[in-house]
Amino acid sequence: MRITTKSRYALRMIVDLATRDPASYIALRDIAKNQDISKKYLEQIVPLLTQAGILKTTRGFQGGYQLAKTPEEITVADILLAAEGSFAPVACLNDSGESCQRSATCPTQYVWNGLEKVIENYLCSITVRDIVEREKSIPNAKCPEGF
Repeated sequence: MRITTKSRYALRMIVDLATRDPASYIALRDIAKNQDISKKYLEQIVPLLTQAGILKTTRGFQGGYQLAKTPEEITVADILLAAEGSFAPVACLNDSGESCQRSATCPTQYVWNGLEKVIENYLCSITVRDIVEREKSIPNAKCPEGF
């Protein structure tokens, strides 16, 4: 699984919202400015997160975005699956129809299945609350370049 910019930005957006008043709707421009991410890029991510039940949206004067669940209920796996659709480390494990003719007899398929499970278990073990709490405990914590 390759972690794309879309996934990284989706995670940053959700963590940003988790640090805000849970009763308020936050404008996308405010999130974009706070995270130094293009608003247009976030507009492409929002439908994925909304469809996955991670974000709630409202339109109008006080419109914006808020978490649809508590930070404790949202895992990194939830966000990355919404953004990417799969944890499969190789194409033959994807549900996209790229089936391998050798899958029934492939001696290495168990390696890729195992790797996918390890990735999934790790990402399921980290909640958005874990990230927020860790950030609070590290003075002046900032994401390294590239995140």
